[in-house]
Amino acid sequence: MRGFLASSIGVTCAAALALPLTPPALAATARPVPAAEAARPAPHAGTPATTSSDRRAAEPSAAGSTQSLPLEPLTRDRATPSAPATEQGLPRRTVRPFSLVGVVWDDPDAELHGRVQVRTRATGTGTWSDWQDVETHNADHAADPDTPERAAGRVRGATAPLWVGDSDGVELRVRSESDDRETDSAGHPSDAHDPGAALPLPSGLRLELVDPGEDDGTARGALDAGELTEGQLRAKPYVGPRPGIVTRRGWGANEGLRESGFKYTKKVKAAFVHHTASGNNYSCSQVPSLIRSIYRYHVKSMGWRDIGYNFLIDKCGKIYEGRAGGVAKPVLGAHTLGFNSNSMGIAVLGSYGTKKPSKSAVKAVARLTAWKLGLYGMNPKGKTTLKSAGSNLHRKGKKVRLNVISGHRDGFKTECPGRKLYGKLGSARSKAAHYQGR
Repeated sequence: MRGFLASSIGVTCAAALALPLTPPALAATARPVPAAEAARPAPHAGTPATTSSDRRAAEPSAAGSTQSLPLEPLTRDRATPSAPATEQGLPRRTVRPFSLVGVVWDDPDAELHGRVQVRTRATGTGTWSDWQDVETHNADHAADPDTPERAAGRVRGATAPLWVGDSDGVELRVRSESDDRETDSAGHPSDAHDPGAALPLPSGLRLELVDPGEDDGTARGALDAGELTEGQLRAKPYVGPRPGIVTRRGWGANEGLRESGFKYTKKVKAAFVHHTASGNNYSCSQVPSLIRSIYRYHVKSMGWRDIGYNFLIDKCGKIYEGRAGGVAKPVLGAHTLGFNSNSMGIAVLGSYGTKKPSKSAVKAVARLTAWKLGLYGMNPKGKTTLKSAGSNLHRKGKKVRLNVISGHRDGFKTECPGRKLYGKLGSARSKAAHYQGR
């Protein structure tokens, strides 16, 4: 992260490489895990013998690191197992350098009803940021129910990650919201909680501070040669030109973090567009570090087998390979709970509830979908049917008619991909169809 140069991904076309359909060899790692981290005991009680912290400590030469800090009650009343504190956090403190934050908890099916805010201190200047909100509704970005990845004992609930840049100090507060849920016909609350009472926070809350590690220069040149051939002939009718894609090697993925092997679905019938909700305070030269951070957060903090998205797009319009397995193949991701099969997930880096996505990012969504959906005979302006594996919007087994290019909120009741980005999907569909020659 520190000393990271834009040259790690901003390679010229002259340095382009052809992208293989399987992940490249393991990228060289930057430095060993600090001894203090390796010596820390596994923090997640009740989990299997091999926990995320155990695996983290077993990374003798993994680039980057994660600090996992248990939250403390911030209220005067003592918390007990039967009455946990409704306000938890961490007082201001100095920590090892990091660039991305998130909060995790034990039960992946539990929701955090409350507000998470963080302040960070910039490395070098010592300046503390204002309080920043961390997006708490993140359960909809996950592997489908009844899949090995979802059922793994190491999976946890989590907030969205927030990119804060090079930092070495942190302060956190998590405040429960009051119970304002609907009452029944007799005027009683829908469950055991009293109206107006604070909802309990999930158990096992921990702050995750992610250091993406430094680029060691091995990533240079790892850009798909497709960027050189924007006007190449289509392989068959209605397949858009293959766009340039920065490989996993290009953004410095440590292949030793993820589970070995690959998981595939049958085909790619739809693309779900997301935003990462990680904030917009990043430069395009920082994107490899940002993606490495999200990757580590998904695997080490949340317990997934790999990064959840199949592709990521930055605000400058550059496309990045996400989950390993081959960019042209139907890799099974963990991006849209209930609809990961026969689909792909594309995450635009940033938060787009109130901020418009860049024209470059929308164009990149169109270019990517024109090619990838075209390989599977799909019309970007058309409709398709997917069978739900179960979500809060569509029951398990229901056949759902969806746009071939859909927003995350079409498959799950969520704000993702943000109102402003969702409003640009019509334009992306038209542009993608044009790139396919329709």
